Amino acid sequence: MNYAHLHLLLNHFPIIGTAVGLGLFLISLVGKNGDLRRASLIIFPAMALLAILAFFSGVGAQGAIRKSPGVSEDLIERHQGAAMLALLFMEITGAFSVVGLWKSQGTSRPARWNWSLSAVLLFSIVTVCLMARVGTTGGDIRHPEIGTGQEAKTEGSLISKMASKFEPSPAKFAELMTASKWWWAFMMDLHFVGLVLLIGTVGFLDLRMLGFAKQIPFRPVHQLVPWGMAGFGVNLVTGVLAFTGMDQYYTYNWAFWLKMLAIMLLGLNVAAFYFTGAFESVEGLGPGEDAPPLAKFIAGTSLFLWFTVITLGRYIQSYSDTISVHK
Repeated sequence: MNYAHLHLLLNHFPIIGTAVGLGLFLISLVGKNGDLRRASLIIFPAMALLAILAFFSGVGAQGAIRKSPGVSEDLIERHQGAAMLALLFMEITGAFSVVGLWKSQGTSRPARWNWSLSAVLLFSIVTVCLMARVGTTGGDIRHPEIGTGQEAKTEGSLISKMASKFEPSPAKFAELMTASKWWWAFMMDLHFVGLVLLIGTVGFLDLRMLGFAKQIPFRPVHQLVPWGMAGFGVNLVTGVLAFTGMDQYYTYNWAFWLKMLAIMLLGLNVAAFYFTGAFESVEGLGPGEDAPPLAKFIAGTSLFLWFTVITLGRYIQSYSDTISVHK
């Protein structure tokens, strides 16, 4: 399997999954079904994580087919620009979905309509449209038969022309990210701050479940989780920006892909904590009380995976050592 195979395997999930999530969300609104709404709010963050992998694998797929007969550089660049814009809206949709899940935790009834659910509805509709364009532009690269003559090689429809005005130029965006070492250093500093917020809150939560600092009740510690979410958001933004600046280097770096795998496993770890009953079993822990074995296992796994993410991150070279690779 090469990067082209991996990209084809991954890109179907955010394209189809986002449409499924929107469908469930709309049905839940009409039927006032809390379970369906919760399911849709789970699907969006999951697709947001998979969309990152699909986007990252696109550079390797591009390298695998770039020299193939009949492949247009312009179509590849158009597809990459469409993917960058769709990824932005997909991550925003996932973020608002996490907020919606947080607000509805501990209740089985449909949450009251609020700003986060309104944002999910708006951004998910836009994301589905943008994902459809990503799939169409990707198909045009190797399957011109799905278009009609020159239409497959140009912007074609009015909707496509409008969307293309907002899509960034991958080459210009990459140049902007690496234009200054000071900007790069600022991004890496933000990445570190986000990591401190994330590990400081999630790590403390995991240690409490493992039996450390048992004099502290669980609920006040758990209320710090939004700070961890904010830290992950900062790391996500700065990480994607760094990748777009030096996509060729990161794509072919083994430590980078192992780090991404660990992050995907951490997503499963979080899902296991909140949707297997582990959270309910520790939510009411008071001073001196011990967490059940399942919660301890999830906490231990979480700490191990975060330690893995940090360690693998140190194996990715610094900007000063890799800027020559980009150029």
